[in-house]
Amino acid sequence: MPQSRPMPPRPHRVPAATAAVLLGALVWACSPSVSPSLAPSATPSPSATPGLSSSSAAPTPISSAEVAAIYREINAQVEALRGLDEREAVEAKIVSPDEMAVIIERTVREDTPPDLLAAYERLYHVMGLLPEDAKLADVFVELLQSQVAGLYDPATASLYVVSRGGGGVGPLERVFYAHEYVHALQDQHFDLRAFQPADLNDQTDRQMARQALVEGDAYTGMTQWLQTNLGPFELLEFLTASQDPEALAALERIPPIVASQIVFAATQGFLWVLGIQADGGWAAVDAAFREPPDSTEQVLHPDKWLSREPPIEVELPADLATTLGSGWSVGLEDTLGEAQIAVWLTDTVGTGGLPPPPPAGAVGWGGDRLVLLDGPADARAVVVKTEWDSAADAAEFETAVGPMLDDAPGVAQVLSGQGGTVRWVVFGSDAATLGAVAAALGLAG
Repeated sequence: MPQSRPMPPRPHRVPAATAAVLLGALVWACSPSVSPSLAPSATPSPSATPGLSSSSAAPTPISSAEVAAIYREINAQVEALRGLDEREAVEAKIVSPDEMAVIIERTVREDTPPDLLAAYERLYHVMGLLPEDAKLADVFVELLQSQVAGLYDPATASLYVVSRGGGGVGPLERVFYAHEYVHALQDQHFDLRAFQPADLNDQTDRQMARQALVEGDAYTGMTQWLQTNLGPFELLEFLTASQDPEALAALERIPPIVASQIVFAATQGFLWVLGIQADGGWAAVDAAFREPPDSTEQVLHPDKWLSREPPIEVELPADLATTLGSGWSVGLEDTLGEAQIAVWLTDTVGTGGLPPPPPAGAVGWGGDRLVLLDGPADARAVVVKTEWDSAADAAEFETAVGPMLDDAPGVAQVLSGQGGTVRWVVFGSDAATLGAVAAALGLAG
């Protein structure tokens, strides 16, 4: 399976704790006027439905035939709601939390290119975004193992749902299955691997924007399904069971730049797609898959999505490593985008509820490009070139990013010289390295 970067691997998953508070806030806020399918309908009481418990305890284990019947019923309901037909049979694999942990660790360790993972680890260390003693692979594994309650893997068309009750199917399992089943339908109609292709390997901002569409669609469909098919008691049981203090605590331990890889898609993607679906129905969501967003800016600011405001394609000097001299090489190139710049400036992803608005220093983003440079004797540097919609936006970013540079383990500064709508930020493992990079860029002094 192609990987865009060492962000949590491409399988699509429902991070239960990540969006639990957001979902709880919006479940009741979505009025029937948004869509007729949002109007709650009567459902059997928990005791009348196989596998449903009458409390927030683990669901009662049931036979595999009963489980299959429940999921077939959900399939039909989701197909009708989402307006996408099942082209190939989808079979859920019910796994325990321990089994899911094994699947996640194997995916991270085996499917993520080690060299790319190591390069991002160096990048985050140089920028002060990851503790110097932290291993990025371990952080990703902890992030996913603490958050994932369901997973759909396009590479194998496998759908996994975690059951806390030894195979039972309570409201929690049913809701998360509905989420993953939306992903299976997406894959059959829009080809999720082609939707996030390998040629976007160095375009994380575009990848995050596309992931926001994929996850936002699944969260919107999941929310409408639960409002239509869960009674008040079951809905309360779901919301109670999905509030996992341990998962939220684990998420808060993860460096925000890493946590943002799933939080942005779950929260901002949900809000964005909810608006698209409310305005144009599911046909508008389908159209977005055919003409996907080009930046997280378009997800954060729906007006920029409607106008399809393109990101500025920022270029860095191609010969920068050569100019620095013998022993220097390019470790990686990438684009941060407004969403990750916002995380950089605030050191938070807003895990406690509705996502925070982007800070002023990130708004007005036009484009950016960064490069990690590896040098002799463990010398390292990172160059970030940003372009903004106006000189005022650029100045606002410069003011906001200044305090964040103090967290870099080496030295870092915004370079003067070009001004206008452009700002360069350079990190060096020491002052001499930063000076050499500034000189190579022609921005020394």
